[in-house]
Amino acid sequence: MSSMSSVTLYDTTLRDGTQGTGISLSVQDKLRIAERLDEFGMHFIEGGWPGSNPKDAAFFEEAGRRTWTTAKIAAFGMTRRGGMKVEDDAQVRHLLEANTPVVTIVGKTWPLHVTEVFGVTLDENLAMIRDTVSFLKDQGRRVFYDAEHFFDSYREAPDYSLATIRAAAEAGAEIVILCDTNGGSLPGAVKDATRDARVAVGCPVGTHTHNDCGLGAANALAAVEAGAVQVQGTVNGYGERVGNCNLTTVIPVLQLKLGFHLVGDLERLTELSHFVDEVANVPHDVRAPFVGSAAFTHKGGLHVHAVQKLARSYEHIDPSAVGNQRIVTISDLSGQSNVLIKAESMGFKFAKGSPEVAKVLQEVKRLEHEGYEFEAAEASFELLLRRLLGRHRPLFELEEYHCDFLRSGRPGADWNKCEATVKIRVDGEAAHTAGSGDGPVNALDAALRKALQPFYPAIGGVRLDDYKVRIINGSRGTAARTRVFISSTDGRNEWGTVGVSDNIIEASWQALVDGFDYAVLQSGRET
Repeated sequence: MSSMSSVTLYDTTLRDGTQGTGISLSVQDKLRIAERLDEFGMHFIEGGWPGSNPKDAAFFEEAGRRTWTTAKIAAFGMTRRGGMKVEDDAQVRHLLEANTPVVTIVGKTWPLHVTEVFGVTLDENLAMIRDTVSFLKDQGRRVFYDAEHFFDSYREAPDYSLATIRAAAEAGAEIVILCDTNGGSLPGAVKDATRDARVAVGCPVGTHTHNDCGLGAANALAAVEAGAVQVQGTVNGYGERVGNCNLTTVIPVLQLKLGFHLVGDLERLTELSHFVDEVANVPHDVRAPFVGSAAFTHKGGLHVHAVQKLARSYEHIDPSAVGNQRIVTISDLSGQSNVLIKAESMGFKFAKGSPEVAKVLQEVKRLEHEGYEFEAAEASFELLLRRLLGRHRPLFELEEYHCDFLRSGRPGADWNKCEATVKIRVDGEAAHTAGSGDGPVNALDAALRKALQPFYPAIGGVRLDDYKVRIINGSRGTAARTRVFISSTDGRNEWGTVGVSDNIIEASWQALVDGFDYAVLQSGRET
C-alpha cells in the first residue's frame, strides 16, 4: 500500500463508544478525552448526539469555546422523520445549534428497516436522505453520511442499497460511510461491497465496523484495501454489544504495516489507550494488540534468550513505535521510556539511565504495586515528580481531619447529614474549619477549601467535576483496597488526581489534596 494514499481517522468514542456496557463519561471526561485525541492527531472527533441528552448539548457548547489543533468536531444525528419537512424537524435544528464544522447523518439502507422499523416507503426514505443532507449542506456544514446496515442490506437488496448512498452523494455528502452495524460481515464480503460502492457513488467512501465476530479491525482494513478513505472507530474498541472497530489496533496496522501516514506521534498510542481506560474507569485489557502490557512481554525460556540477542526474532515491531515497552519477566526490563516521555511533557529533562529517572521509576513501581495508576492522573504524577526531585512545597501541614455521617432511624424522621472538620497549618498559621455536604468527600472538600482559600485564592475557582472509585482487590470484601480518581477544573484547565488506601475516605483525601495542590501550582504558572 502506498504511503501516498490518504486515509483519515474518525473517532466516535464519545458517542458510539459510550453505548458500550459499563461506559459512562461525564462532560468533563468527554472534554479531556477529546483534547487528548486532538493532541494525538485525530482528524475527526464525534462528540455526541445533540438534542438526545443535556450532557451532549453541554459538551458541544464547551467544545465550541475551545481551539482544536488537528481535529474537527462532528455532531451526530439522523435523517429527518418521515412525512415532515426537514426545517421543522427538532433534532435537525439541534444539529445546527451544536455549531460544529462537520455533521454526520445516519440513514436507513436496508429495506427491512425502512418499511418495518421506520414505517415509511422506500421512496420516502430516499427523500429523507436527500432533504437532510442538502439542508445541512446549504447551512454551510460539511456533511458525512453513515449508511446504516449497508453490508447486510447489500447482500439482500444491492440496487436499493446503492440508491440510498447515491441519494446522499447527489445531495452533497462529502463522504459516504459504509456501516457494518450488526458486526456480522466477513472481510471478503466487505471488500467486494466497498469496491462496488466506490464505483456506484460519486464521492469518497469510508468504513464503520463493529466487532461482533471479532473482525472489526479486519473488516476496516479490508474496506481500506478496496479504496475506503476514512476509518471510523473507538479507542480500545468501546461500543455497543462487544464493541466497535478498535482504533488502537487499526491505526498502527495502517501506519506501520500498510504505509499510511496518519498521525505524527504514534509513540503516544499506548499512553492514549491507558488514559481513556482510566478516565472511563475501565480495567485495561493487558492482551490488547500493540498497547496491552502483555503485547511485548516475554516469559522465560527460548523466547527470552532469543529476544535478548535479537528483539525482532519474537517481536513484529519495535514496542517503542507505539509507546509500549518490552518486558522480560525474569528481569523486569520496563518503565524508563514511559517515565521519560511523561516527565518531558511536563518540562522535566532527564537522560535515560540517570539517577533521577531510576529514583522516579522505583517509586512509581512501588506505588503501582499498591494500586496507583497515573495515566489519567497527570496532576498527581507531576506532584510526585516534584516531591522526589525536591521541587515541591506542600500547601499545608495536616494536624487532623474528621468526618461524621449521621442518619436518623426513627420512624417518620427521614434525614441524614454529613459534616467534616479540618485542622491544618499554613506557614505556621493554624486554620480550623468545618464543612457539610451530601457525603464525606463533599464535606471534606468544603472544609478544606474553606481552610485553604484565605491563603491560596486560586482554590476558589476550582470545581470538582468527577469522582470515580475502583476496588483493586475485591477478594478482600469490605477490606479491599480502593483507588479514587478525581477530575478537577478551574474553567481553563482540567486535571486528574489519584489516591489509594484501604480506607475510601483516606484515598479520597489524597486525591482531593493533590487537586488543590495542582490548582495552586497552575495559578503560579499563569501569573
